[in-house]
Amino acid sequence: MSRIARAQAYPSRPVRIIVPYAPAGAPDIVARLMGQWLSERLGQPFIIENRPGAGGNIGTEAVVRARPDGYTLVYVVTANAISATLFDNLNFNFIRDIAPVAGIIRVPNLVSVNLSLPVNTIPQLVAYAKAHPGKLNFGAGKGARSRSPARYST
Repeated sequence: MSRIARAQAYPSRPVRIIVPYAPAGAPDIVARLMGQWLSERLGQPFIIENRPGAGGNIGTEAVVRARPDGYTLVYVVTANAISATLFDNLNFNFIRDIAPVAGIIRVPNLVSVNLSLPVNTIPQLVAYAKAHPGKLNFGAGKGARSRSPARYST
């Protein structure tokens, strides 16, 4: 190896962080705070770019299609992983095409059911739904993305 070879400094130019959700939501706020912190410590601008739509898939696809050089990042939330299971024809494979760099925050998620439903675990809920097609409905918070209710009929 050459004696003059050395690692390049990162970042040597501005970095884009794509937030695949609308401005002013929790992902946007966290990304902006994180971007400011990174800019101050690493000496390069970290530019936050909101690319909302399609349950986060528009912004995520933009990152998948970007040059894989570490200068275009995506702020991933639980909805990104959920979307990967809900959309049949994505132009990317979330598991294969996105690599985690750092965990930033943790948010608890839960499933709750009416006490009259005879289930206590997720496997029991799935089994019940399969045994009773079309009988269950569900509600999801703002972060969850959905398609036609018929898609979720069991």
